[in-house]
Amino acid sequence: MQPSKQAWGLIKLAVFIVCLTPFLLLCLDTWQDNLGANPIEALHIRLGDWALRFLCLNLFLSPYKHLTGQHWVNRFRRMLGLYCFFYAFMHLLVYIVLDLSLSSQALLDEIRESPYILFGLITFVLLLPMAMTSSKNMQRRLGKNWKRLHSLIYPAAITAVLHYILLVKSDLNEPLIYADIVLILLAYRLIRHIKKQRIMVKTS
Repeated sequence: MQPSKQAWGLIKLAVFIVCLTPFLLLCLDTWQDNLGANPIEALHIRLGDWALRFLCLNLFLSPYKHLTGQHWVNRFRRMLGLYCFFYAFMHLLVYIVLDLSLSSQALLDEIRESPYILFGLITFVLLLPMAMTSSKNMQRRLGKNWKRLHSLIYPAAITAVLHYILLVKSDLNEPLIYADIVLILLAYRLIRHIKKQRIMVKTS
């Protein structure tokens, strides 16, 4: 039995609030001065972590749907994708405004000296067009190109993990966990795509 429209509305609202909660807690910690000795770094790290978590969660939806037949998860794809972009945007904003004081020269110097900055910017650039075209109206207007455009999530996941690995350098335990998750999810998609192609060849 499928939930009613009203029930779906309440479920979506609940998911929306859950997704926003990490940001609200971060705001509360900032207000109460609970971010430790380096609050800017704490803001930066926590926002980046949540951006990557939402990116992985979005990648997980399709395999979950295919393996379980639970197609209702598609209803949350757009919301989770937009939250991924929101946390990534705030992550970048903290870096540019609080770390670099809006200095374009400082940003260029950082890109030259720290490769992880470049991978982070590439990730954001890949996420941006997907966020801008996430509405149903844009999906209709772009047609088949919409799906091609939103396949940018795959390279975005790779560059996001590289950004994290190069940032940490020493203790790689956590970034490698994310790398494993992304690798498994992308491998699943690749295997599924190859199987589809073989079926199409056999039936053509």
